[in-house]
Amino acid sequence: PQHRGALNRPAMKLLPIDQTYVQEMLFALLHTPSPSGFTDRAVHLVADELDKLGVPVELTRRGAIRATLKGERASPDRAIVAHIDTLGAMVKSLKPNGRVELVAIGHWNARFAEGARVTLFTDISQHRGTILPLKASGHTFADEIDKQPSNWQNLELRIDEDCYSLDDLMRIGVHVGDFVAIDPQPEVLENGYIVSRHLDDKAGAAVLLGAIKAVKDAGITLPVDCHPLFTISEEVGSGASAVLHGDVSEMLTLDNGTTASGQNSSEFGVTLCMADMSGPFDYHLTHYMIRLCQEFQIPYQRDVFRYYRSDSAAAVEAGADIRTALATFGIDGSHGWERIHWHALESLTKLVSVYMQAPPLFQRDQEEIGPRQGFPLQ
Repeated sequence: PQHRGALNRPAMKLLPIDQTYVQEMLFALLHTPSPSGFTDRAVHLVADELDKLGVPVELTRRGAIRATLKGERASPDRAIVAHIDTLGAMVKSLKPNGRVELVAIGHWNARFAEGARVTLFTDISQHRGTILPLKASGHTFADEIDKQPSNWQNLELRIDEDCYSLDDLMRIGVHVGDFVAIDPQPEVLENGYIVSRHLDDKAGAAVLLGAIKAVKDAGITLPVDCHPLFTISEEVGSGASAVLHGDVSEMLTLDNGTTASGQNSSEFGVTLCMADMSGPFDYHLTHYMIRLCQEFQIPYQRDVFRYYRSDSAAAVEAGADIRTALATFGIDGSHGWERIHWHALESLTKLVSVYMQAPPLFQRDQEEIGPRQGFPLQ
């Protein structure tokens, strides 16, 4: 098989990773609210940063970002994608007691919403508040507070304004369909752990920006065009469905790994996903990631995610005939109180910066459909 690792591969090397820059971008993203459907602020933040790095960008109508790192040749080119939208909530109804019923944006359990500090964005203003269970006071309800089922129907938003009636809500401009952003409350520990909401996938976006900076700082000319993508609707399923060039032949997705009992993911090193609920990832591209980790001594492990989908699934289901792979940083408590370790972010940034320097996986992939010659063998 005509594999790029066999012949005439250009020199590839590990690049210095600016740890301070990656963490600064992670915190800038975390402090920019972006629940799916309310992502414009994060889009401008990332676009501004790419401008500073000297990387040209294009935006889709809804705001997905397609950047371009020019290579020695234009096709077949590659994409590397991370999403900047997060979980959140939306106003379902205004209640007579001056509080607000919510529905979730994205798939996350109500038990992680209880007690969250939030910002409510109305058409004309924004307000702080707290998501509380319907029975929130132990002094009033005693052990009844422990008997409430954990679901979104048993939660309400208490807005930190003089809101005690439906008229009060209308007075400050609250409407059905207003967005609610959940505070990330990030914390970085001296031992390398980072705890926050929304590390999925703002840590992936920070990694991608860090890899771009490493390539730009090193002054490397890539062998083929590389398109960093930042999508804005992954948490609601559409993700990278409408941002790809037609000649993109391979796409690496950066997202969170599912560190939990029964999984092989880790908060250290790169976790390479072999398959998720949408099926196996491309054999050749995934195994090339494995070989890059081995060759450049980047710690890694493999895993299979049973209840998981990513930008890769969105692209393939939208009709993109591309090879896809998923490289992740392990998260403990995903879609809840998430924890990662800097070791995984650094390892993943190294892998991405090396992969950017690689030639196309198969030259034959520049054709959407073609003869058998050059097609690989597993």
